[in-house]
Amino acid sequence: MKHIKFLILMVAAISLNGCGVYNFTGTTGKIDAKTFQVNYFLNNAPLVEPGLDRTFTLKLQDLIQNQTNLNLVRTGGDLVYEGEIVDYRFQPTTATADQRAAQTKLIITVNVRYTNKNKEADDFEKRFSFFYDYSGTTQLVGAPLNSAIDEVLERITQDIFNESFAKW
Repeated sequence: MKHIKFLILMVAAISLNGCGVYNFTGTTGKIDAKTFQVNYFLNNAPLVEPGLDRTFTLKLQDLIQNQTNLNLVRTGGDLVYEGEIVDYRFQPTTATADQRAAQTKLIITVNVRYTNKNKEADDFEKRFSFFYDYSGTTQLVGAPLNSAIDEVLERITQDIFNESFAKW
C-alpha cells in the first residue's frame, strides 16, 4: 500500500513538473505589470457605425480586467493600448444566378498600438480583423446588427489579448 501511494505521488510530481507556469487566462509566465490603460479608439473607418468606437474600447477594457489582475488606469499605465477602427464594411461573398448577394460579410478591422513600459520588446503595432457571415437576403439592422458587432468585437479583443499576453 505504501508503494502505491509513493508511485502515485511520483507520477503526479513528474506530470506537473513539465507544465511550467500557466494560469487559466491562457497567459504563460508572470505578467510584468500592475496597471493598464486603454485609450479611446477613434472610428476612422470610411463607413462609420455610431457608437462602435465606444463599444470596442469598453469591450477591450472589460476583457483585460476580467482575465487579469491588472488595475485599469486613465493615464500612466504599465501597459497601454491605443489605436483606431480602420475598416467597417459589408462585403458580398457569394452571388445568386440573378446577380444578388447570397451571402454577405460584416468586416471590422482595428489597428492597435500596444506599449509595455516594463518590457519594450513586447511592443507592437498590428491590425486585427474579423467578420460575421449572414444571408444576403437579410438586412442587418437593430438587434441582429448589435449581435453581429458583439461577436466580431469579442473575437478581435480576444486576439488582441492573446497577442499582448499569451504570445500565441
